[in-house]
Amino acid sequence: MDPSQINYLAVGAAALSSFLIGGLWYSPILFAKAWMREAGLSEDELSKGVGRTFGVSFLISVVIALNLAFFLGPDVTLVTGMTYGALASVWVGGSMAITFSFERRSLVLTLIDAGYHAVAYTVMGAIIGAWH
Repeated sequence: MDPSQINYLAVGAAALSSFLIGGLWYSPILFAKAWMREAGLSEDELSKGVGRTFGVSFLISVVIALNLAFFLGPDVTLVTGMTYGALASVWVGGSMAITFSFERRSLVLTLIDAGYHAVAYTVMGAIIGAWH
């Protein structure tokens, strides 16, 4: 696909949405306590290097959103963007489940983390599809 056909503002908005969804998903409002317990992390551990973690996470979100935009192509719609974003999350969630299984991580942790990616990819696809 021709890179000039990518709406880079939509890519940025999609990346930002993923970052914001993660902030809500892993907050005390939703899954923070369960996620910390299942991941074996304390608030003190999480507070160390938080700026670097957020920076790296956002940069990776930009790469993911850009890749999704190239994958979706120029003729995507809101519905196809959401659908393909959700389908892409099956690859991600499935890959995570395989890795987490070998690492002996819990099903709860797998579902929390994979669930975040399912929502984030679906929303990213929607933004890219609606704003092409």
